[in-house]
Amino acid sequence: MSTVMIIVLIAVVVVLAAAAGIAVSRGRHAGGGHSLKRRFGPEYDRAVARHDGDTKAAERDLGERVKRHGSLRTLPLDPAARERYAARWAVAQERFVESPREAVAEADRLVAELAGARGFPDSGHYEDQLDALSVHHAHHVHGYRSVHRAALETTGAEETGAGTEELRTAMVEARALFDDLLADRGDHSAKHPGPGKHTPDKQSTGITRRGVQHG
Repeated sequence: MSTVMIIVLIAVVVVLAAAAGIAVSRGRHAGGGHSLKRRFGPEYDRAVARHDGDTKAAERDLGERVKRHGSLRTLPLDPAARERYAARWAVAQERFVESPREAVAEADRLVAELAGARGFPDSGHYEDQLDALSVHHAHHVHGYRSVHRAALETTGAEETGAGTEELRTAMVEARALFDDLLADRGDHSAKHPGPGKHTPDKQSTGITRRGVQHG
């Protein structure tokens, strides 16, 4: 075989090897993105939007969350503590009729305290706690974000006059996460049905357009 033919064959082998490497790399990236999208659900779309449509940046962000909080194991909650949290939520829910702003602020505190009791970062580190919750309760973590924002908007200098309907929606969304944290079912990140399959409504949380549903 001539020297020219050997060089050509070597060049072909090098090109094919490079192409195979690129294909494998793309396949791994695509698989990782698919896995993250499945795990985070609506949080994946929110991360992409927050990064102005840059999916790679969003996936790096979500991947970092998994690295930091993926190994977290939910701490058990004894029956007495579970009853106390449930009773406090019921009181906040009743309070919504006369004082919706106070009720939302209490709901925000309750979610933060309950998350801390279940082993998530304590309430003094909201962003870190939110990130950890997004890894394990991705389909309901937006409820915490909503109620926390509503609570901030109704206190002190940050008050913006959030309407009762907005506060009610925040309370309803937060209840879904509260119930998840209160239950003793472990990690929901991969087990929970997708968006729309278990969306709490105002009737199921006891809050109606007229306030709190009794009975």
